[in-house]
Amino acid sequence: MIVAASNGLPGLHRVAIWFNDPGNWWGPNGLLARLGEHVVYSLVLVLAALVLALPLGVVIGHSGRGVALLAGAANGLRAIPSLGLLLFLIVLLSPRLHVTSGFTSLIARGSIPYLIPAMIVLLVVALPPILTATYAGVQSVDRGVRDAARGAGMSPLQVMTKVELPCALPLIMSGVRNATLEVIGTLTVAAYAPLVGGLGRFIVDGDQNLSDPRYGYPAMVAGGITIAALALVADGLLALVQRRIVSPGVSGRSSPNPAFSRGVIRIHVTAQRPSPTDGHHGLAYQGGR
Repeated sequence: MIVAASNGLPGLHRVAIWFNDPGNWWGPNGLLARLGEHVVYSLVLVLAALVLALPLGVVIGHSGRGVALLAGAANGLRAIPSLGLLLFLIVLLSPRLHVTSGFTSLIARGSIPYLIPAMIVLLVVALPPILTATYAGVQSVDRGVRDAARGAGMSPLQVMTKVELPCALPLIMSGVRNATLEVIGTLTVAAYAPLVGGLGRFIVDGDQNLSDPRYGYPAMVAGGITIAALALVADGLLALVQRRIVSPGVSGRSSPNPAFSRGVIRIHVTAQRPSPTDGHHGLAYQGGR
């Protein structure tokens, strides 16, 4: 365990030492600062994708128009290699963006020409899961439920917002969770853009000097572990949000009232042969509580 893969790299035992060193946690390039950048970037990107994809998915699912085009576009976007698209946009856009200012510690000075291409790539990653889950969820709403809502006097907008959207929430939240995990993982690739922060910096910068016991291989492994832990925490929090906002009747968590179940009387009625003396059918009570 002294070397990794017997090639002269610091051993995996150095990862625990790296985590135990306070110097790796604090400062503008420390683990907490990079973790904060990763969280903020991910949160902003998922919210932006939600704002763009949710209304479009609801409208398409409600109307049924453009589903084939949307499915093809979403699958096509998923097939685009993120790193290749990032490098292409950096070459295409960065020379045309002459912005040298920064914004607090999240956006370094001079990083905006590289940050914008990275954000575009991550939006391309985040949009398809939310979009497809939304229109699929709205389309799956039972037609009888829609007809009942219209029969109750609801307008098309009310049907969408008060009937279809609540019924589609489980699938929508599934898409949001999927998009969040993809953004957290793919944000690592964005660190290939110069001056862009996040936990991916440990991996990209560490690759430049693998043998360094502090900034090389141990930092790369520590960054990967932190990204995986962040993804698990984010998915757990979103699962709690889903449980909170989705109606129990829609999610299937509702159960019959035990007191009501105990009060139900079961009655079995059987037909008997008519008696030759009375000439009528007899009904026998065979049940109870």
